[in-house]
Amino acid sequence: MQVTPEPLPWYREPWPWLLMAGPAIAVIAGIYTMALAIRSDDGLVAEDYYRRGLAINQVLAREELARVRKIVALVGFSGNKVRITMSADTVLPPTLRLRIVHPTRAGEDRDLLLVAQGGNTYSGDWPLLSHEARRLILEDPAGTWRIDGNLDKNGASTRLDSTR
Repeated sequence: MQVTPEPLPWYREPWPWLLMAGPAIAVIAGIYTMALAIRSDDGLVAEDYYRRGLAINQVLAREELARVRKIVALVGFSGNKVRITMSADTVLPPTLRLRIVHPTRAGEDRDLLLVAQGGNTYSGDWPLLSHEARRLILEDPAGTWRIDGNLDKNGASTRLDSTR
């Protein structure tokens, strides 16, 4: 007579574990993805996107005024200082506002106040930034004109104008 071995308990068999591994990995990956999404808010969509869309005509008018006045700026960097040399067919104000805009993260944007140093030269403190792409927007304090350009990641001079 042949004796059949007694079956092993279910937790000793490989098949139940193999079948449970797929759903368990999916649950762990889902929890990791949710934690990653919560931790790194990308802020791609502005809360007031509709109002900003309506305001685009004002921005275009400010850029057109800068184009008419032939306002151009050359931005240079030296250590933690920024120096801007302007040329324009108008009287320039005693201070300028330079916005350093991150393309996707509003929390990384910076606002600088630049003070005239004589002639058409302005300077101010330059913050420590990561080496990601940035957009520079230069405008007068009253917000009547505006020029912009891309920040050169290599630290070379950047030209800002409205001749696009």
